[in-house]
Amino acid sequence: MKDVEENMLGRRALLTGMSVAAVAGIAASASSASAQSGTGAVDHAPHPKDAWLAEMPGRHKVFVDSSTMQGGGTALWGAGNILDAHISEYDGQASDYAMVVCFRHMSTAYGFDDALWAKYGSLLMRNTDPVPTANPLNTASGRSGGHSIGSVVEKGVHFAVCGRASRRQAEAIAGATGQTADAVFAELQAGLIPNGHMVPAGVIAATRAQEFGYSFLYGE
Repeated sequence: MKDVEENMLGRRALLTGMSVAAVAGIAASASSASAQSGTGAVDHAPHPKDAWLAEMPGRHKVFVDSSTMQGGGTALWGAGNILDAHISEYDGQASDYAMVVCFRHMSTAYGFDDALWAKYGSLLMRNTDPVPTANPLNTASGRSGGHSIGSVVEKGVHFAVCGRASRRQAEAIAGATGQTADAVFAELQAGLIPNGHMVPAGVIAATRAQEFGYSFLYGE
């Protein structure tokens, strides 16, 4: 009987020790996970080409991606709606947000100003009648939920414009107009919309932004 009692006491001590160790392990894991993912911050200095993403002020960070012409309008709509709802329903301010809209792939042309659309509209948006002579998102419309590039810029929204897609567009424009691709690409870089940033690739900006703690949305 004595041996049985001693064995039971020993097992209780062992189980108690295991429980303490298990709890300590869970706490350590949770603490580690919180340290790694709680802030969304990377453990290295951002590359200079990504620094603007890392440095944008605002405690709420959102990156709204788009890759189609329709999606570009939807992304602008989403960004504007988030800010309007935050202001009206949460008694907040637009400055509470670091908000980025990305124009890449087929939506890249929305990243260029009216002067470029007036000059190259038929090449930026093909098979459209009538051909736009100004950036379609510079005017509030149904495609953007009543928001415009100008109206969201006033609220601090920034834009990531795909450099790789811009290069392809420059090559197409150059072939159609007898210019060099480098000259047209430089013209596109100089003619970005307000708060526009030409990024090496829109898909990279989308992933780097998440490293810096941005939520990710996609406009369709």
